[in-house]
Amino acid sequence: MADIEAESLARSLTERSPAGIAEQVRELIAAGVLSAGMRLPTVRDVATEIGVSVGTVAQAWALLREGGLVETRRRGGTRIIEGRGPLAGEFSGWAGVDLLYCSPDPSLLPPLDEPLSKALKQPGINAWGREHMVADLQRELQKLLTDQPREFITVSSGTEALWLATRAVAASGDLIAVEEPASPGYLSVLQSMGLRAVGVAVDEHGPLPERLAEALEAGAVAFVHSPQGAFSDRHVLTPQRGLALEGALQAHPHVVIIEDDPLGPLAPPEVPSLDALFPERTLRVLGFERAFGMDLRTSALAGPRKLVQACLRHRSGGVASNSRLLQHALVEMLRDPVVSHRITSARGHYAIRRGLALEAFEAAGLHARAGEHSWAVWVEVPDERSAALALSGQGVVVDVGSGSFVTELPTGLLRFSAAQLPEDDAVLADLAQLVSRAASGALDEATFV
Repeated sequence: MADIEAESLARSLTERSPAGIAEQVRELIAAGVLSAGMRLPTVRDVATEIGVSVGTVAQAWALLREGGLVETRRRGGTRIIEGRGPLAGEFSGWAGVDLLYCSPDPSLLPPLDEPLSKALKQPGINAWGREHMVADLQRELQKLLTDQPREFITVSSGTEALWLATRAVAASGDLIAVEEPASPGYLSVLQSMGLRAVGVAVDEHGPLPERLAEALEAGAVAFVHSPQGAFSDRHVLTPQRGLALEGALQAHPHVVIIEDDPLGPLAPPEVPSLDALFPERTLRVLGFERAFGMDLRTSALAGPRKLVQACLRHRSGGVASNSRLLQHALVEMLRDPVVSHRITSARGHYAIRRGLALEAFEAAGLHARAGEHSWAVWVEVPDERSAALALSGQGVVVDVGSGSFVTELPTGLLRFSAAQLPEDDAVLADLAQLVSRAASGALDEATFV
């Protein structure tokens, strides 16, 4: 197979940053212009042709390696490879793979060292006092949201933000309308808060308007949903469905809308928000831990001042705040084009893993489904608890569907977190066969390890 010359490649490269160069090479690979086995020109030759430093091109090649698109050998140069991702060829058993909590793949998280180093140099670090959100972070978050007047506060995680939003609008005994399937763990949180839940069913376009209307007529004080369908079995909110929900919500002007976005920058940017229709009563929960890692410990709540201040009062009596150091580090992550490229690459890997899992389950004769951007793959089984127990004996620990639904399910469901799945057809085929045997009751306990 012919290698590509530096001059030829340079004609397709209009970007001059490491992330931009890497992204354009990735697009050429996706389009089939560059294919597996082709050797890329040396970093020096490419740098000369496009007029950047050798270090800039070296960083671009490093980003492509991190994305599993190329490999570099001492004497063989840098070649495009067919390997799909960081876990390909490195599988060592299911015990080390999170199939339960929908946590991110550590190998796809951007490093924190440089953002933290830059954050240390910001003015005001260690000043006595507190800022619920530094100005630079507020400016970055405002770019991510619709152009509505709003207030922002930082919290330690998306989970805490969702808890605060719920606590701010509901009292013990109140009814909360919850899109199904619910965010992992949220239903148990409602129970611990003394709140009741009513489920709102969805189809491929989002929550069903008639089901939302029924929940609000039953007395729900808030509606909790995830427009991106982060863990959904079938949907992403469409603009048409958002408009169709308007009537039910207008009929109940005191109901607060809580929008949960646990994927943050990993979510598709084009998904609509009910915030555009109801800015005066929508609270946005923005999670960053799945994109940037749990140790960044900074997520956000955004909404009208009255609601955000109510959330703040429930956070340690209104006196808690997030580290300015971590807030500034998040700013650096959101601004860095190299980090942006890594996020784009990670989003692509998570989509591949979801797709491969669906194909493997279907090939094994199982009924599996997932939302277009979901991190969860749902598999139908006759008895979810016995199937989950049988799988746990093989080190495959998954959640049962009933834990994410308020309404009774017509069939059992298993929920598999797709984020850490290996991008390996053979390994996923083995997993699908295990699930098939567990679903049929044929997974012999004698084989448990």
